[in-house]
Amino acid sequence: MSPSKPSSLRVVEQDRAPASARTGSDWIAPDCRGMNFWQIDPAFRDLLSLYLKPEELNHFVPHFERLGELAGGRLDELAQTADKHQPVLHARDRFGRDEDWIEYHPAYREMEKIAYGDLGLHAMSHRGGVLGWPEPVSPLVKYAFQYLFVQGEFGLMCPISVSDTSTYLIGKYGDDAVKRRFFDRMTSQDMDTLLKGTQFMTEKSGGSDVGNVELKAVREGDHWRLWGDKWFCSHADADVALLLARPEGAPAGTRGLALFAMPRRLDDGSRNSYRIVRLKDKMGTRSMASGEIVFEGAVAYLVGEVDKGLKQMLDQVNLSRLSHGVRAASMMRRCLNEAMQVARNRVAFGAPIIERPLLRRALMKIMVPTEQALSMFCWTAAVMGAAKTDAAAARVLRLLTPIMKFRACRDNIEVATGAMEVRGGNGYIEDWVNPRLVRDAHVGVIWEGTSNINALDAIMRAVGREHGHEALGAALHEQLSQADGVPAEFRLRLDAFLERAIDFAVEVAKEPGNERLARMAAGGLYNVASAILMTREAAHAASSNGDARRLLLARMVTEHRLTARDPLTVRHDNWQERSIALLLQDEPVPMRVAAELAVA
Repeated sequence: MSPSKPSSLRVVEQDRAPASARTGSDWIAPDCRGMNFWQIDPAFRDLLSLYLKPEELNHFVPHFERLGELAGGRLDELAQTADKHQPVLHARDRFGRDEDWIEYHPAYREMEKIAYGDLGLHAMSHRGGVLGWPEPVSPLVKYAFQYLFVQGEFGLMCPISVSDTSTYLIGKYGDDAVKRRFFDRMTSQDMDTLLKGTQFMTEKSGGSDVGNVELKAVREGDHWRLWGDKWFCSHADADVALLLARPEGAPAGTRGLALFAMPRRLDDGSRNSYRIVRLKDKMGTRSMASGEIVFEGAVAYLVGEVDKGLKQMLDQVNLSRLSHGVRAASMMRRCLNEAMQVARNRVAFGAPIIERPLLRRALMKIMVPTEQALSMFCWTAAVMGAAKTDAAAARVLRLLTPIMKFRACRDNIEVATGAMEVRGGNGYIEDWVNPRLVRDAHVGVIWEGTSNINALDAIMRAVGREHGHEALGAALHEQLSQADGVPAEFRLRLDAFLERAIDFAVEVAKEPGNERLARMAAGGLYNVASAILMTREAAHAASSNGDARRLLLARMVTEHRLTARDPLTVRHDNWQERSIALLLQDEPVPMRVAAELAVA
């Protein structure tokens, strides 16, 4: 399952008039609309062949193929339309009843049918039978679908993801009554019976300082009633909301919080006692409705133990953080593909702009973080699958998740801006995908914890308190030991970078006063981990299809993200220019050539 690299990104170029015959619109570079995002992503296919079991890969390839076509075609068209027609809140029905409801454009509803009804993205990790697979899919399969889907539409992935994670919380912590009430319908693919889920966390006191939650829960028989408000509620009209509230009489702080499941409609079909008071006018994710909600005695059901709410909800946070890392990897891939389309098809000053040295350097600044994120997401998802039965893998996952969320989401912003610049003035115009990619990229550094929160979690907690660096270091050493054919000199260099990154993280974690360096430490772990993974992946690809190009990317990471460089010195890096030329072409890079350049 490692076919030769397709020339899909060049097809449009062949259909265009030669530069000498171009007039008017012939000069406008095309975009990726109409392409199959699975077919034009050989790196993704190679990594799945490494990390997925053969039977899984063989079963899901036709479905990846179909989603790749949808993401580059119909889904992309629907996403553009839905982005331009934002949801509208109606506070009352035509009889003057307080039956608030949100009106969506038909394009959004069609995307929902694709995601929930056709693909079952929300259900595939919770029950068998989705897309013909007899059991719940592995995390990597689920996130592979998310990666392809988001290249077409980002906004809807929030409702899909929170539906998935809400089901997870109910399945893991809910009692039999709660499961009977919600679980089967939350995993349904029938749009008429499906209950879509969400989580409401943020209050006016902030999203990260959860201990300040003021939403009050009052016990009433077999259920509870909620009083107060939530300030930022994405997927505001979901059928089931998981949220944290403070039971009456519970202590202050995080120990006093409980987890509740709140249905939008009660058993008799009437609306529950809460109101969506307005929708947020957001910078991005415009297709999806986020709002403010006031609870006026809303019926809710306790999920799990009454004094373990935050601990239980953190399971959802970790799943969502990885999903955000995957979404960042996905959007960066779309940005890279768009930039390459422009670079290969835009002619200026008598030649395609991909021949210009500064543009080639700009493309590397897009390509390298894109490929880093792909490697990190695939390996992290594979580790998540192993963590179900392997304690060491669980410790690795504990540290991987926040550093993936932290760095990939930050890189996504620069990559989206860089891709917009490659397209030039058209990249600023809403007819093209670039403005939407730029807007949507920014939410990744906010949802499920800001960059600071994730860096502190990774270094001060996962390293400082839980010693996750030990498990991560051992796992990365194992990956490096499997990099057959890679020069020993380069592997030793990576090994030294790994030890330095771990030592730095440990040193930062020792003292609370060092938290100002937590982002640097988290970034160091991410960069060295991605370089090691790409080195291992290069060895795998070289043996399967003769293409070791990821070794060149690993070298780029070591030089530009792990090594200090004097910005006022002219350097003549012949290895780098040769590597760039190889990375910007479609032909395989033999291990012999990549190995030479890795140590040049």
